[in-house]
Amino acid sequence: MTCDDVRIRLLDYQRGRLPHSAQGEVRAHLDECPGCARADAVEQELTSVLEHRLPQHPASLALKRRLAAQWAAPTAEPSWWNRWRPSLVPAFAVAAVVVAATPVLYYERAASRAASERAGMVGEAVNDHLRVLTSQHPLDVESGGFHQVKPWFEGRLDFAPVVPFEGDADFPLKGGAVGYFRDRKAAVFVYARRLHPISLLIFRADGLAWPGRDLTRIGPVEAYATAERGFNVIMWRRGELGYALVSDVDARELRQLAARMAGGP
Repeated sequence: MTCDDVRIRLLDYQRGRLPHSAQGEVRAHLDECPGCARADAVEQELTSVLEHRLPQHPASLALKRRLAAQWAAPTAEPSWWNRWRPSLVPAFAVAAVVVAATPVLYYERAASRAASERAGMVGEAVNDHLRVLTSQHPLDVESGGFHQVKPWFEGRLDFAPVVPFEGDADFPLKGGAVGYFRDRKAAVFVYARRLHPISLLIFRADGLAWPGRDLTRIGPVEAYATAERGFNVIMWRRGELGYALVSDVDARELRQLAARMAGGP
C-alpha cells in the first residue's frame, strides 16, 4: 500500500473495520513508515479527545437499534477495476464508438470519392459531346465509309481504337476526329440517329475510376447508364479500352446502339 492508501484507511484500521488482509497491510506499512505512524498517532489522539473531552449523551434504545440495523457490514477491499472504473468506462466507450464508426466513415468516404470520380467521367463525356455540337469543324475526317475513317486514326493516337460497329441505315457513321478524355487522347466517332448526333469516345481505360455499382448488362458488357444535362450517357470498359456513348436520342435507342458497339470481339 502507498501512504495515501494507508492514511485514508486509518480510522477504519483503528476501529477494526478493515478486512483481515487489509488490516495486516496497513499494520506492516505503519511499522516501516514513520510519517504514516505519526499520522496514526495523531488520529488516535484526536479520537481520544473527541471521546473523552466532549460531552457524552446516552443514545436511546430505539436509536441504538436503528443504527445497528443500518450499520454497514465490512466491505471487501476494492478491486483494481472498481478503483479505475470511473476513468476506464468512458475511455472504453469512446474506443468502442471509434472502432464501430471507423469502418462506416471509411466506406462512406470511399463511396463519396467513387461517386465524385464517376460524376467526373460522365461530365467529361458530356462536355466532349458538346464540343462536337458547337465546333464549326467537328470532324477531322468525314465518312466515306468505316474503312476510310478508322485507318485515319493511325499515327494520331497512342492506341488502336476497336469499333465493332461500322454504322448502318439506322445509325450512319458521319466521320471522326481526335479529341481528349480527361488527361488522354481519344478517338471520337460521330454517328447519327435522324437529326441527332451521337458521339462515341474511345480512350485508354487504365487509371480511371470506372463505376463498379449500378451497372446494366448491355450486350456482352456491364455498362453504366445515366443522364446529365439532358444527354443520355452509356460508359463501359472492354479490355484496355474505355467507351463513352453520348447523345440526346432516346435512352432505349442509345442502348440499342451500345449493344451493337459492344458486341464485337
